Amino acid sequence: MTEEQKDSTLGRDDLPTLAITLLKGVVYRDGNERLWASLLELQARVRDYVAVLGLELAVDEAEGYAFVKSRSGHDTDVENGEPAKLPRLVARRPLSFPVSLLLALLRKKLAEWDAGGGDTRLVLTREEIVELMRVFLPASTNEARLVDQIDTHVNKIIELGFLRRMKTTGGPPAFEVRRILKAFVDAQWLLEFDARLAGYQAHLDSSTVSERQEDSNE
Repeated sequence: MTEEQKDSTLGRDDLPTLAITLLKGVVYRDGNERLWASLLELQARVRDYVAVLGLELAVDEAEGYAFVKSRSGHDTDVENGEPAKLPRLVARRPLSFPVSLLLALLRKKLAEWDAGGGDTRLVLTREEIVELMRVFLPASTNEARLVDQIDTHVNKIIELGFLRRMKTTGGPPAFEVRRILKAFVDAQWLLEFDARLAGYQAHLDSSTVSERQEDSNE
């Protein structure tokens, strides 16, 4: 059965399909308009459905995405009236320093792109992503190694769902910055971006000093 045929089978009461799809990842309007329409129609019921699992439904109709996240509060234990923590269904994923840095740079780039008032889709080539990262990474004379390292970080961000690899025909590798990144790196965070970059730079400087000390001791 094709995806279009699957879409046509979605009904008003297809809550399990919506819930399972959300548990597997983000639902995008541009990826499945039929499913998106069902989600908007059944939004209140989906919220109740996932709440049983201790989850919240987050929907951004303007940007066209929806996802579930763990509730910030906890249910009350009916026996003793105290908060009862549920096991976390949506796991928190610790991120490495370079991945965190690249996410911050992509979020800032997305904000600048939106301020320009152009196309809503931000697409960057691998070379452009490398240039974003280069100034914040230890100086390296091995260009191929640097690119390989950044490719590893990019692949991790693709896995997290914040970048999407574009299909290209002979051109350089390109990636779409998914707009859901705005939900995880918010405007308040961006206001503190310069201070955070200073912290990143200090981290980089200390790492470089440590590496040089290790090299001199060998």
